[in-house]
Order: sequence, then structure tokens, then C-alpha cells
Amino acid sequence: MSKKVLIVDDSALVRKQLSELIKGSGLDFEIETAKNGQEGVDKACATDYDVITMDINMPVMDGLTAVGEIMKKNPSAILMVSSLTSDNATSTMEALDLGAIDYVTKPGTMNIGKHENSEDIIEKLQALSRISKRRIKANRARRPIRRNEPENEISERPNRTERVSKSNEIVKPTTSSKDIKKIIFVGASTGGPGLIEQICSSLPADFPHAVCIVQHMPAQFTEAFAGRLNKSSKLNVHHTKHGMEICPGNIYLARGGSHMEFTKKVSGTIVVSENDNDKGRFFKPSVDETFLSGLKVFGGAKITSVLLTGIGDDGAEGMVAIREAGGFTMGESEDSCTVYGMPRVAFENGGVMEQLSFTQIVKKIVTIR
Repeated sequence: MSKKVLIVDDSALVRKQLSELIKGSGLDFEIETAKNGQEGVDKACATDYDVITMDINMPVMDGLTAVGEIMKKNPSAILMVSSLTSDNATSTMEALDLGAIDYVTKPGTMNIGKHENSEDIIEKLQALSRISKRRIKANRARRPIRRNEPENEISERPNRTERVSKSNEIVKPTTSSKDIKKIIFVGASTGGPGLIEQICSSLPADFPHAVCIVQHMPAQFTEAFAGRLNKSSKLNVHHTKHGMEICPGNIYLARGGSHMEFTKKVSGTIVVSENDNDKGRFFKPSVDETFLSGLKVFGGAKITSVLLTGIGDDGAEGMVAIREAGGFTMGESEDSCTVYGMPRVAFENGGVMEQLSFTQIVKKIVTIR
């Protein structure tokens, strides 16, 4: 049976480009279009589409409002179509918070070229079209609760030298990479942003370990995402940059467009070493590159690695290596994954010690001591 896709965009050219791209891909999709958000909402409420592509800036009703309306009235798999601008990056993050599952950049706008962008669009359309209504509703139900904080950029506050625990005991965490006893690595792709936000918001203020996160996104998007995470987390969330020291009790989000690797200086200090070389990886940042680099610098015994929902196999190689080196590895189970791709390959390759639902994974991370 053919799948149904709704393309919502005020640009006739983009509607034409996406339609031709889908037709030329060999996917058995019935294609319908809408020229603004209101028309998109009306059609989405009248018909069950397997996947909807949604522009952000449109007349009559913008994409964010449309996503909110559709998710209230007839929850559907929505793929945001965004330009690579800072404003659109922020809006795309808001759309994901409202229930959209993933995003792609408009045809021909990606830095790595039109061919790869087309492949990305088709791969994501195909993956999202397979997601059940039950999964979409479950994802919507577990959206994170936001803390009320000022809408500003990432805080540049220093690493905290003391925190108050729930028992009102003053906690003085270490602030040097030399004192890292354990480090948590997290990798995710499609369906990952909301989960990562829940992990960050669940960590207590006295969490003693460093957390390094790789989410497949371009640079403009990771910067906006890091800002959002910092507002919802009790810990400092940093958008990584070359030479940044990795300290206990802090969260580090890999900058888009560069692999997050690590270097141990002669002094013993461990810092981020950004690598702009593709290294043969489709994604940059790559989960595998971070996992493998982290293994060389920190050693397996200190590492807990987590692989969440996502298309493809990024992270599987690193998970196997970390497990073989004595690290602890967790993969998200199929029953909670938006897309059971990355953790599936890691599990099948023997890289997953415990395959758990996302809720169980969060509980495990929070209790690591």
C-alpha cells in the first residue's frame, strides 16, 4: 500500500522540488501539497498522512502554529524543512518541542551539496513514514517540562564551585578534568533532541560526572540547541569549542560541522579537540568519532556510553570498542525508539550490554556514582 505525504510550503518552487525528488526516488508515495500552514492543518485533520513536511515561515499560518495545531488535533509524523539560519534554527528547535520529529534543510541549501541533501530528505521521509501513530502519541506525551528562565544565549557562568543538594548539604564538585572518575557519552539522531533534553533536565545539581553529547545537527542548530538545554538543565551546558576543558558536573554538546574528539595535554588536562576532517563519516559530528576518541583518552573503565534513536549505524562501532575495553554500554530498545536504527545495529554487533527503554536509561544515568 502506498504511503501518503503532505508537503506544506508557501514556495511553489520548493513544493515542486520536493515533489519531483520524491517521485524520482522510487518511493511509493501519494503526494499532496498545501501552500500555507492553515491549509496544511485543514488537510492534516481531514486525512491521515504517513508523513508531513512543514516549512517555517508562511503566510496565513506559520509552520510552528501549524505543528502545534496538528499535534493537538491529529498527531502526525512531521518533518520540518528549514533554511540554515540562526533564526530558523531556533524555530526548528521550537517545532521539535511542539512534536515535530526531525528536520531537513531545504533542497540545495546544505553545505555538503545537493546530492547528499536529497539523500538525507528521502531517507528521513522514508523513516518517518514508518513511525506508528502510537509511537507519535507516546513521544508527544513525554515532552520535557521547561523551567522558567530568561530567553537568552548560553550562560557563560563558570563551572560551579558549590551546589546545594536536596538534603541542603553543600556539595563542592571538582572542577578539573584530572578529577574525572566517570564520563557519560550520549549519541542520537532522528528523534533525539527531546530525549537529550529530558536527560539534561533530569540530572541533579550535584551530578558528579561529565556528560558529552553528540546529536546529528549542523552548527547553527547545535548552538541553538545548546542554549535550550542550558535553560532546562541544573548543570552548565556548553556548546563545545576547540581547547575547552572537560570538567566533572558539566554537560558538553558537540558543535555541528566538526567531530568532537579529545586530547590529553602533558599537564594531564583533557580538552576538546575539534576535527573538521570528514574522516569518511557521513555525519559530522559523528557519534563513532567521539566514542572512539574518548576511549583512547579516558579508557574503557571510566566510560558509560548510551546510543539513542536514530537512522543508520553511527555509534555502533564505538559501542563495540567501548564494551570490549571494559566500559558500560546502553542502547535504547525498539519499543521506545522513534527510529530503531543506530541502537539496533549496535545491539546486533554486540556493542550493547543493556538494551533498555528510554525511561530506564534515564534512571540508570541519574544514579551513576
